[in-house]
Amino acid sequence: MSEEITVSVNSYGSNRPLSLVYFDPVSGRKIAKSSGTRDWREAERLAGELEKELRAGRYAPASKLTWADFRKRYEAEKGPGLSPKTMAAFRTAANHLEAVLNPDRLCKLTAAVLSRFSAKLREGGMSEVTLGSTLRHLRAALSWGVSIGLLPAVPKMVIPKAGGARARAVAGEEFDRMIAAVPKVRPTDSEAWIFYLQGLHLGGLRLEESLILSWDEDAPFGVDLTGRRPAFRIAAKAQKARRDERLPMTEDFFRLITEATPEAERHGRVFKLDGLLTRCPITPKRVCRMVAKIGKAGGVVVASTERRRKDKATGKLVPVAVKKFASCHDLRRSFGTRWARRVMPAVLQRLMRHSNIATTMKFYVTMDADSVADELWGKGWGEKSGNTSCNNAHPTTTTAPADESTEAVEAKEVV
Repeated sequence: MSEEITVSVNSYGSNRPLSLVYFDPVSGRKIAKSSGTRDWREAERLAGELEKELRAGRYAPASKLTWADFRKRYEAEKGPGLSPKTMAAFRTAANHLEAVLNPDRLCKLTAAVLSRFSAKLREGGMSEVTLGSTLRHLRAALSWGVSIGLLPAVPKMVIPKAGGARARAVAGEEFDRMIAAVPKVRPTDSEAWIFYLQGLHLGGLRLEESLILSWDEDAPFGVDLTGRRPAFRIAAKAQKARRDERLPMTEDFFRLITEATPEAERHGRVFKLDGLLTRCPITPKRVCRMVAKIGKAGGVVVASTERRRKDKATGKLVPVAVKKFASCHDLRRSFGTRWARRVMPAVLQRLMRHSNIATTMKFYVTMDADSVADELWGKGWGEKSGNTSCNNAHPTTTTAPADESTEAVEAKEVV
């Protein structure tokens, strides 16, 4: 808004509140806003405040934009700068909003309306974690609307606090059971899946990262052998931090992938998980489901939660115990838990590729009572940390010698 904007007080009838009047510098239209009072002195005070807000660009009238148009603008203008995963999460959140409330105007998304929206999702059985994610993506979109003047302010939302990790790490003996279960689930290409699980266990890779990790120099996420030590070379578009980086790789992971892949074959994807019929790369969602299926076949339960589901007989929501079997992220969690005992938090942050060390401290630099007892009794949590019964062609996690200090381990195994 221009600094030349002036707001005057006008009367449009003795029985009506005084009006605050100004001319929009863009459209030139005369705009009258009720002051809510018939006291001239109070109206002049309000006119002064409005004038300051207009000149500072802080005032915005109630938006007449429809929710549908707002969503289209957000996806077209903001969407290209977001990762595909973030954009997909926003679309899911927006779909929930439309299914429950079906708002016609953007300005109708008030704090009270969004509180009712949260209550409806809870009644439908949505978990607190999923509800929190849904509200956060909606809040991010509404914040963008405020930043470009489509809304005067972001409505308040009560977002559930994120708890700790939803599942625990996979222990060494449990990992062995998963490896033993692979031939039952993938009898035709079991060797490729065993290699992949060992890669997740030793590399600490996220699901999407693991499937695009490449030997090629121009890949967005690749193996970099140009430095003094092997490392991961990550392009901005391939990671959550959205910046180009070269990050450390552990010695045992490097030995795993190099011993399993002859030098002449080191091109393209490191982990080649292809469909048996299509011979095309399997999608991340299907890989995630397959690893969970392997975890189930191995009997590795990492969490048990209570969900509310509709009873077919009564139609009412009833609590049901749901087991969570080991999946890709639980193997990454094992990597972080294992290395948390061997390196300092700052080094672990680099290994886990967390942009904020608070995430590392919250989820990995902790020890429960059993873990402390194991340390006191001389039984480390990860005595068995790899495959001891299947396909020994692929090495498993190395353990530092008893006389080796933490600093020596860092210097030896961390870039």
